[in-house]
Amino acid sequence: MTITTLDELEAIYGPVKQTSLAKEIDHINADYAAFVRASPFILMATVGPEGTDCSPKGDAPGFVQMLDDKTLAIPDRPGNNRIDNLKNIIADGRISLLFLVPGVGETLRVNGHASITAEAGMLERFSVEGKLPKTVILVKVETVYFHCAKAFMRSKLWDPESQIDRASLPSAGAILKHIVNGFDGDTYDRDLPARSQATLY
Repeated sequence: MTITTLDELEAIYGPVKQTSLAKEIDHINADYAAFVRASPFILMATVGPEGTDCSPKGDAPGFVQMLDDKTLAIPDRPGNNRIDNLKNIIADGRISLLFLVPGVGETLRVNGHASITAEAGMLERFSVEGKLPKTVILVKVETVYFHCAKAFMRSKLWDPESQIDRASLPSAGAILKHIVNGFDGDTYDRDLPARSQATLY
């Protein structure tokens, strides 16, 4: 049976728990700020005329800075130049962030509207080893709340025993070789560690 109405959906899931609503606020309070400061990794979801995008962003814990309790600043470091999320922000602006903290089951969700700046002073805030980000994403916070740990409990994501050997999956070079005719996947894989390290910032 395909669910097509809210009534059908609510009949399956029942009423929302009041604590799920109470934990949502319109700013980053002291408790939620602790998650932002501890997080070295976020997932950034945006939407635009060509569809949705969800991109990973990571750096040292606290790389997302709080300018105030309603504004976040996120450096955009060098990447593959697809800039799908930046294109979406230009077109639409709606954004969702999910903050992850290693070893912690709860995650922090932020929804809001984003803009992009290349203002020199803002870029300088995020200098690493003398290197600046390409741009900085500014997020005006609209809603903030935490997710419980059930997803991490079910997935055992932080459990060392659940981690798999990277060699059991196709390498980046192998994936590209199977998609791009004539691509030299072996050379790509051989050079990738040094190339990645040299272009981190």
